[in-house]
Amino acid sequence: MKRARRPEVRLPALEPYEGAGLAPDGDYDGLEFRETDLAGQDGAGARFLDCALRGCALDDASLRHARFLDSALTGVRGVGTDLAEATLRDVELTDARLGGTQLHGAVLERVRIGGGKLDYLNLRKARLRDVVFEGCVLIEPDFAGARLERVEFVDCALTGVEFTGAALTDVDLRGAAPLEIAGGVERLAGAVISTGQLLDLAPVLAARLGIRVED
Repeated sequence: MKRARRPEVRLPALEPYEGAGLAPDGDYDGLEFRETDLAGQDGAGARFLDCALRGCALDDASLRHARFLDSALTGVRGVGTDLAEATLRDVELTDARLGGTQLHGAVLERVRIGGGKLDYLNLRKARLRDVVFEGCVLIEPDFAGARLERVEFVDCALTGVEFTGAALTDVDLRGAAPLEIAGGVERLAGAVISTGQLLDLAPVLAARLGIRVED
């Protein structure tokens, strides 16, 4: 089992963001967005380099194809944020409150998601490499068709997770409690689980394999 490489985000001295909103394909370098209301903003294709977003509202924000590089997002919140096909590299996402976030087709590399609650996270066909979910609550996350390599779940609640069609390599699920798999249990090859988790998943595995269990 190869461990995930965690991001090492070291932000420089940041300038406060004083703009009125985001712009498509905008270029944001060394900026701090503090308590900024970005709800409904169109930042599709934007690049955020060495930036911090702290306490920002992201409801229905369009960040499709955006790139977050060497950046920290702390206490962000929102419903319906569109990050489809975005790139997150060397990013720390801490204490987020997000619902229905679209990350399908996104690329996450050296990302730590710590604390907070993420409901209905759509990561279909995304690529995750060196990603750590730590101390967070994940409700019905969807990894269908995604590729996960060196991904760890540490002290997480993982309920209703979907792995249908996913490819897992060096994925550590032992720190997920509870671990509730809604689909794709047969795709767990390449993952490691604990003995207790195996016992909990036994009925699902038996049903998937067509095994009748009778006493």
